[in-house]
Order: sequence, then structure tokens, then C-alpha cells
Amino acid sequence: MTFTKNAILADILSEHVELIPIVQRFGIHLGVGDKTILELCEANRLNADFIVTLFNVYIDEKYFPEKKLSSFDIHPVIDYFNHTIEYYIRDSVPNIEKHLNAFIAISGGTDHKELQLLHEIFLQFKTELTLHLQQETSELVNYPHELLNDLKNILIRLVSGSYNQNLCYAVIFSIDSLQKDLFIHNRLKTKILEPKLKELNEKELDVLKHSANTAKENSEEKKIKLTPREEEVLKLIATGYLNKEIADQLNISLNTVLTHRKNIIAKTGIKTVSGLTFYCISNGLLSPDFIPDRIHK
Repeated sequence: MTFTKNAILADILSEHVELIPIVQRFGIHLGVGDKTILELCEANRLNADFIVTLFNVYIDEKYFPEKKLSSFDIHPVIDYFNHTIEYYIRDSVPNIEKHLNAFIAISGGTDHKELQLLHEIFLQFKTELTLHLQQETSELVNYPHELLNDLKNILIRLVSGSYNQNLCYAVIFSIDSLQKDLFIHNRLKTKILEPKLKELNEKELDVLKHSANTAKENSEEKKIKLTPREEEVLKLIATGYLNKEIADQLNISLNTVLTHRKNIIAKTGIKTVSGLTFYCISNGLLSPDFIPDRIHK
């Protein structure tokens, strides 16, 4: 079945829920009623032909939009792939990490060396995958399938002992979901992005790469940047230390601790200890086995 722009979007999404992330990357959210793809695209100033083409390539591996490609401007195509990369880095990978950290913490943390090793492998995967995704628009590299597959197989085949089965399933399902999405993402690159890039001359490619690098630099500037001392204070907060204890531990004054704490809250936007703990874990400052049973409020 080939989708058309006059199809009702809700009907398509009901049958193919895996397409929901695609429409969300264009700023179209659920609650679309009975509107067609064309109606929603006109309301949001989007190219309906491009979105329909994405749908068809996503669902049908044999579909190739050779005749339609020439009608697409390169910039919306690049924007879509950049938004997809942001989605993976901002949402999909952290979602796996959230489930994995909860699984390790509840299943015993340091008592399960296999799980701690799994956490280290995940952090390596996270770094490698992020680097792959950040460079893919300019270098057209496919993501390393084997990394996700290894993580999944370790959980299925090698992790033993007493652990939380439901959380283990949640980790496996979140890994599998990203793996399938990335597999199709590679198909979209091959059939849509690569042909469009081949249409550009050398000068146009240079301009495109310069724009991508500028956007990347701007994105880096927006990232939260804690000082080394603020990171030290943050980790002690997350591991249950009171302000006075932090001052004694770091050999600084209580007022200095309060100043660092104020700066940390201002930069992260997080005020609670539990929220700061989650921030530490999500950003690799702490692993779950460092978190104590006692958390100060």
C-alpha cells in the first residue's frame, strides 16, 4: 500500500504507530482529528509530498521515490535528518539509559558485577553512537548496528542471578525500538538524503557543511557547563551529603558550598536532590551503585 497526501493521518498512525515520531519531528502532535496529511501540512507550512515520501520509504523497503526527489528542496531534507538525530540523542538514548540505570539500581547495583559491566558497555555505546549520529549528515555513515545488538544479547544470554525481570524487559524493548528505528533511518538516508546531496555541486556542499558546523557549535554553546568544583559539589549532593558535610569534605566554607549549589540550580534548572541525582546519572557523573540508601531532603 502506498500512502497519498489525501489520506487521513490518524488512520495511518493508528495502523502504523511507528510513524508517530516522524510526524512529531515536523511539529505535528497527536490529536490530529480527521484531517488529511495535506490539510495538516498546509496548516503547518510543510511539504506534504516530502512527508508522504518519508512514510512510504519507512513502511516499504522496496519503495524508491526517484521521480519525486527532484521536487524536494535540500534544506527541509537536511532539517528532518538533523531533527531525527536530535531526537535519538535527546530522547531515545536517554530513555534506554533511564531504564538501564533503574534496572541496575533495583537489581542490586554493586552486588551484580555483570550489571555494572553492562553499564560501562552502555556508556561506551552511548559515546560511539552519539559521535556517529553527529557526523552522519556530512559523512553519511551508518550507525553501528552491532553495539545495540550486543547490549540486547548480553541481557538475554549472559546476565544471571536475581534481578528485576520487568525492568530487564523494559531495557530490552527500549533497545530493540531504537535498533529498528535506526535500521529504517539508514534506509531513509540511502533513498532520500544521499541522492539529494549528490545533486549539489562542491560549492553548495561546502555551504551546507558550514551551516551544519555553525548549528553544531551553537548547540554546544547551549549545553550546560558546570565547573569542575560545581561537579564535585553536585556529586556530593547526589550521594547524600549535607551542605556542612560537603564543606568539610572539600575543605571550603559553608557559604562557598551554598554559592556553588545556587549556581548548579541556576544552570540545570533542577532544585530537588532526586532531580540532581538523576541529572548526575544521565550525564555520566555517577553510576547507580554510588547512590546511597539515605537521601537528604
